[in-house]
Amino acid sequence: MSRISPAEFSSLDPQTQAVINAGEQIMGFSSNDALVMAHKPAILNAMLGLVQAVYQEGRISIALKKLIAVMTSSASGCQYCMAHTQYGAINEGIEAEKLAAIWEYSSSDLFSDAERAALEVARNAALSPNETTDEQFDELKQHFDDEQIVEIVGVIALFGFLNRWNSTVATDLEQTPKSALQATGLLP
Repeated sequence: MSRISPAEFSSLDPQTQAVINAGEQIMGFSSNDALVMAHKPAILNAMLGLVQAVYQEGRISIALKKLIAVMTSSASGCQYCMAHTQYGAINEGIEAEKLAAIWEYSSSDLFSDAERAALEVARNAALSPNETTDEQFDELKQHFDDEQIVEIVGVIALFGFLNRWNSTVATDLEQTPKSALQATGLLP
């Protein structure tokens, strides 16, 4: 049970409703974390801006961004964000088999060397305290330039916030991602 009740959509001002609707356009459903943030619209507006900036077309693929988000949320232990990121990855065309093997990224043939380097940094950056190393960044630089690395760290940082937010609030998972993940076997 969420520690803070989501705001009632009908009680929100038109501008905040528009932000909620924009999030629904991105995700395919209205998210409970956005409705909780709607109690303080400035936070919700800032979050939407960050999500749009991180997921805009860039120099790394949206699919890789989705994998990084899955790893970041998985390593942090946020169940809500794990479900959301897996749902988003499946919608991006990433196979459930690959998502189920996310923790075997370093040895699985399902992951490229570039994905392995990005996932290693994502895993270690999601831990508290942060465990990224210079050596991990040296490996990352074998596959990505500085602009691409900024995109990677942007995804990690976005989910650093969302993982803390949703774990702290104990946000309730919506039925749409829950049903989809149950159908793939990723969620019991």
